[in-house]
Amino acid sequence: MTGAAFLAFAAQLSLLLILIGMAVAFIRLARGPSLADRVVALDMMTVTIISFCGVFAVFMDEPSFLDVAIVLALVGFLATVALARYAERRLDEDEHQRDLAEKEADT
Repeated sequence: MTGAAFLAFAAQLSLLLILIGMAVAFIRLARGPSLADRVVALDMMTVTIISFCGVFAVFMDEPSFLDVAIVLALVGFLATVALARYAERRLDEDEHQRDLAEKEADT
């Protein structure tokens, strides 16, 4: 087996495994059950798409896909931070609502 043939085989196998990982992450995104599960699944999907772009760039010998991967990594990081802030605020609001309900129940 030559080096080029081995690289092609490894890239194809990697792309297949990345697609399986993407399917698993999508299932977790759809099923949930909590917001944290969905945020982690979305982050995993972002990472798998980035890795797909990197492996595809090697497989097709097209370095422009690496630029796409870098931009997607930056956008994915910002989206994860924004979703984490949203989840934190939502948790604080839920706690506040629970406290108000307990005070009403006590009176």
